[in-house]
Amino acid sequence: MCPLDVVKTRLQVAHASAGGAGGYGGIRSSLRTIIAEEGTRGLYRGLGPTLVALLPNWAVYFTVYERLKDLLRHAEAGDATPLPHGAHMAAAAGAGGATVLTTNPLWVAKTRLQVQSAAGLRERLASSAPWHATPYKGTRDCLRRIAKEEGLRGLYSGLGPSLVGIFHVMIQLPVYEASKAMLAERAHVPSDELGTSALVAASSASKMVASVVTYPHEVVRARMHVEGCGPFRGVGRICRAVYGEAGMAGFYRGCGANLVRTTPAAAITFTSFELITRAIHHWVARLDEERLRGEERTQSSQRS
Repeated sequence: MCPLDVVKTRLQVAHASAGGAGGYGGIRSSLRTIIAEEGTRGLYRGLGPTLVALLPNWAVYFTVYERLKDLLRHAEAGDATPLPHGAHMAAAAGAGGATVLTTNPLWVAKTRLQVQSAAGLRERLASSAPWHATPYKGTRDCLRRIAKEEGLRGLYSGLGPSLVGIFHVMIQLPVYEASKAMLAERAHVPSDELGTSALVAASSASKMVASVVTYPHEVVRARMHVEGCGPFRGVGRICRAVYGEAGMAGFYRGCGANLVRTTPAAAITFTSFELITRAIHHWVARLDEERLRGEERTQSSQRS
């Protein structure tokens, strides 16, 4: 799905008031422009940092999320009590914050690698991104140069909007849990026994709702990544610029490509996580049962 990620990023960075700078006016026109100017290779710009970030991104997120849920569950009323939606939101927020702080430099590198080869955006990049004069050679070179030339300010550009983006998971996870509960009630089964199709439906719906509600922060974040203006500086200026270009519509440039790209990915990720976690729990429970039976047999033989 990387081609759509490239399209999304370039749409976010292009001037909306110009109908899409340099041919970046929509998904189709952007794909045609990229292929015409850069070939199919252009569709996979920024793949390196994306792949590098995937493992720590989800590892940190799900680890912290499950740990916080356990802590909140114990704080509420023990393991048997279902967590309220507020607790899911708190766990999601904590997990999102930990993930953002861990992976932000990689997303800055990804954004810059995705846009630096766009001929139609060169005029804009030249005016707002001094680094564009000497293109990056790859992920390692990009991170090294940002650290050397811009320091932590550059590596953590866009951190502010990314933290605002925590609302994404604060919406997504509770909607996901509520969707599972609703589907489980309709099927008259516990939520941890839902089938694959139900898990896919719940994860897809929750992703789409959260993406549409919180998408504007991604536009602001992408522009901050490009400009390297630091974690928080420039947020107001960029918001005014985006609104001045196309009103609220400017904050949703690339949203269609984002939904097409992220919804299937979220469905696969969440469904896989649920099924794998379920299988592990069943395996551990079976081991515990076998251990208990073994202990009972040992005690029985000792008594006889």
